[in-house]
Amino acid sequence: MSEHADSLSWDAAPGHGPEVLYATDGPLGRVRLNRPRAINALDRASIDSLQHQLQVFAEDGSVTAVVIEGAGERGLCAGGDVRALRESVVGGRAEEAQDYWAAEYAVDRLIAAYPKPYVAWMDGIVMGGGVGVSAHGSVRLVTERTQLAMPEVIIGFFPDVGGLWFLSRAPGEAGTHVALTGAPVGGADAVLLGMADALVPSGAYQRVLAALREDPGADAAALAAVATAGAGDVDGDGDGDGDGDGEPGDDDVTSSAASSLEQHRPWIDACYGGDDAAAIVARLRQRPEPEAQEAASTIAGRSPHSVAVTLEALRRAGSMSVEQVLAQDTLLGPAFARHPDFAEGVRAQLVDKDRRPRWRHGDLTQVTRAEVLAAFGETGAAGHTPQT
Repeated sequence: MSEHADSLSWDAAPGHGPEVLYATDGPLGRVRLNRPRAINALDRASIDSLQHQLQVFAEDGSVTAVVIEGAGERGLCAGGDVRALRESVVGGRAEEAQDYWAAEYAVDRLIAAYPKPYVAWMDGIVMGGGVGVSAHGSVRLVTERTQLAMPEVIIGFFPDVGGLWFLSRAPGEAGTHVALTGAPVGGADAVLLGMADALVPSGAYQRVLAALREDPGADAAALAAVATAGAGDVDGDGDGDGDGDGEPGDDDVTSSAASSLEQHRPWIDACYGGDDAAAIVARLRQRPEPEAQEAASTIAGRSPHSVAVTLEALRRAGSMSVEQVLAQDTLLGPAFARHPDFAEGVRAQLVDKDRRPRWRHGDLTQVTRAEVLAAFGETGAAGHTPQT
């Protein structure tokens, strides 16, 4: 951290705890998610703090742009505090989980419509709720360390926080692959998915901040140019990291500049079309590519209910605004809270960590159309019209 950064005064929002800290840095309102031991997971206190202070920054004439980052070395944010949400559901207090999601989505909505530049430093782990507080911003910067994911199908939930708006608009069926597998992707893939704007070196953060202090309205292209220009071979060893060891370091992005999803588009686009999740898995299993076979096994191990409802929600999101997708998320949350796969998925992944969830359905073929529609509060044959 630079001398300038150390000189800033970081404080909690008035009336809120230290889960999120804030500082004024010239024209910048700085936001630091501050639960590093939990990779800055968003508990209710974090959400309430963000809602308060982001509104303050929006109304403060001396703040020209907002920048969000994560404390610690592991990443921006690992997502929502789903262990606490599970405790609420299991304890018969499902309304607490529903209130949390409503508050979280309100913050995402605020960011999506933010009246000032909102710059997200998406270094390291950016998952679930972390996507919500970053991807909806106006300038989204990822690095060679970024691991972005919407992993909710792993825990019997669905990609929420408005994430399906991006995934439904990704090239081909790349977004469908990410939504149904829950697998993490790198920075270049985040850009392909529309969840980020530019891939920059992780060692360039202070250069980016300096550029923003000079021009708070700088866009992603301008900031990427500054970041890349500052990542030259200052020590003459050819690696660009400035430490003289000849090895790529934290200013090297060449190894992560290519999109893996783009490389695999032929089989992804061929397999993930349509509205039948079981048919998607069957097509994946028929492909010769080992990556397609792996994707089939991955999806088959996720919550069948989650995968089926996620696919339906993804297709519907393709014709929705961000606001409408967040409204759909608000509708779906209570349905998932009532479904046993959510409590079981969180148990297996995060509580007991045995990674052996016992889902209600044996496989995707057992999830009925009526069950999928019920998650949307619908009955009968209503719902998304299959695309041809």
